[in-house]
Amino acid sequence: MTHTYDYPLPAVTVDMVIFTISKSGQLEALLIKRRDDPFKDSWAFPGGFVEVGVGHKSEGDQGESLEVAAERELKEETNLHVRKDEIHMEQLCTFGDPGRDPRGRVISVGYMALVGPGPASRVRAGDDATEAKWWPLGRKVLGEERHSAQMNFLPDLAFDHAKIMEVALERLRGKLDYDPRLARALLPNTFTSKQFRRVHEIVKGETYNRSNFSKRFRRMVEDGRFVEADETVELAGAGRPPKLYRFSN
Repeated sequence: MTHTYDYPLPAVTVDMVIFTISKSGQLEALLIKRRDDPFKDSWAFPGGFVEVGVGHKSEGDQGESLEVAAERELKEETNLHVRKDEIHMEQLCTFGDPGRDPRGRVISVGYMALVGPGPASRVRAGDDATEAKWWPLGRKVLGEERHSAQMNFLPDLAFDHAKIMEVALERLRGKLDYDPRLARALLPNTFTSKQFRRVHEIVKGETYNRSNFSKRFRRMVEDGRFVEADETVELAGAGRPPKLYRFSN
């Protein structure tokens, strides 16, 4: 049985904004260089079309879910595998302005992902990406002087990906304040309060008062968000080693 529809069906894509903190202490975003048109040789976020089935209820095949599509494209284009203990990924926003894709009416569901240095080092370009590269964002992108995600730190981005970057940065910076789990993928398994504060400073592009942040961290420990780890930090010389913590769940 063939179904007909009163409305044309748009294509759906997924795009992933992936952040990490480099060894030098900079917030970076992962971009791929496109192999094919449109925007051939331009930089963009990893992503692609959601695979759909025949769409007939009688045949029961409507394709893959959005999350599966995001994970598949991430693996195909960057060699990143979504492991829950290594990568935090969440749906960001839907972008569907007419004209955002010259191929036709394409609606994109954006995702934001955070990865640590281990997974970040395994990035390799594949599929329709000729290159995959971590790009430092710089303090101005994160600070009050920010007026465009591209500025002098990123290349010109394909499609409406500069807009998507703005939305992702805003989400990351705002949500980190009330959901410390976002920092989990950016920290080692055990960490000090100083390391936790440093992640906030790098992401937010600002310096925190150490005393005030320590009080905030202690409240989170009291609330059960973190627990003390059994390990200790080895220090050369005298002095009390800082306490190590881990997320409680």
